[in-house]
Amino acid sequence: MPKSEMRSTNYLFCFLEIFASEGGIQSYVKDIFKAYVSITARTNSPPQAEVLLLRDSPDCNNPYESKNLKFYYLKTENPGFGRLKFATVLLTRLLQKRPERVFCGHIKLAPLIQTLCQPLGIPYTILTYGKEVWEPLPPKYQTAMRQAESIWTISRYTRDSLRDSFAARTCEINNLNPEKFHIVPCTVDVNTFTTGPKPQDLLEQYNLVGAKILMTVARLRSTDIYKGVDVTIQALPQIAKTFPNVKYLVIGRGDDRPRLAKLAEDLGVSERVIFAGFVPTENLAAYYQLADAYVMPSQEGFGIVYLEALACGVPVLAGDADGSADPLQDGKLGWRVPHRDSAAVALACVEMLRGEDKRCDRRWLREQTLARFSFESLCQSLQGIFQPSHSD
Repeated sequence: MPKSEMRSTNYLFCFLEIFASEGGIQSYVKDIFKAYVSITARTNSPPQAEVLLLRDSPDCNNPYESKNLKFYYLKTENPGFGRLKFATVLLTRLLQKRPERVFCGHIKLAPLIQTLCQPLGIPYTILTYGKEVWEPLPPKYQTAMRQAESIWTISRYTRDSLRDSFAARTCEINNLNPEKFHIVPCTVDVNTFTTGPKPQDLLEQYNLVGAKILMTVARLRSTDIYKGVDVTIQALPQIAKTFPNVKYLVIGRGDDRPRLAKLAEDLGVSERVIFAGFVPTENLAAYYQLADAYVMPSQEGFGIVYLEALACGVPVLAGDADGSADPLQDGKLGWRVPHRDSAAVALACVEMLRGEDKRCDRRWLREQTLARFSFESLCQSLQGIFQPSHSD
């Protein structure tokens, strides 16, 4: 390609929302921004990137703005107008900047991005996380996935679920290339999430002095019952037979809290369940340090909270048929049980609270986790992707 026709090296990221709500996807994307800034800072001729945010507003707290990373906040009062505004800005940036690649941050945006990018010959990558792509997708989303140059996944489970699903539906016709799928791992902040003694002030605040403490960090939304907080509550009567001083600290907020509180009351364990509400990320490490075991028998695309707990040296319980296999390293670092089986949860919790298993060795848990899921490991995964393939 003649130099005059070469596109400048730049990228376009498109997301639903990153700063307006909290969750695993939001944490993961923030790590990608952080990695992008770190990688491009080491580059002599850094690429320029722009980020379109459909549901975020300019008043959000965004520490990632830089000369190489420009954000467009497209939230409007009318959601329909917001989508139209997003599409208009997207098309404008595609025509004016001719980005080397577009990163589609959610499957819901994929059909629009495919429709606009394909005629312009602009390749795009779709980021996938978990449940949003585990179920069979409507035809327009399948088409967008097939036409993507590459697909990121955060775990082997999501990759395999997605790949096997496509193989069953489309491989014979489309010869889907398995090399299209790339695992870009989650990471944990090694400086924030550390081991330490149980904070005395929190023990006293929540009346946990002398207790065996189970803990979960999760959204308490009625749409997120799969997190398994109710299953852990159901397991408490059995756990209490071995550990009469067991208590369950639940971190998170959402509309499902009244149901969970009623369940605890009906089971006679309401005095054992403490709903602590929302805790900012920067304060979470102290809460993990309270815990004798982290319990979330869930169905996760990955489960960043498992990494956070493990980095704090806390034994972990997760589901046995999801992306948690990666942070738990196929059970090497924790217990994996059927995610709706309260009896299995109770049995595993008793083993964890006894503390006799290798998987309860706090220093070892942290060492093994940081060896695979540090921020540097994420940067290494993205190094080749974010390095310019040519220069003007």
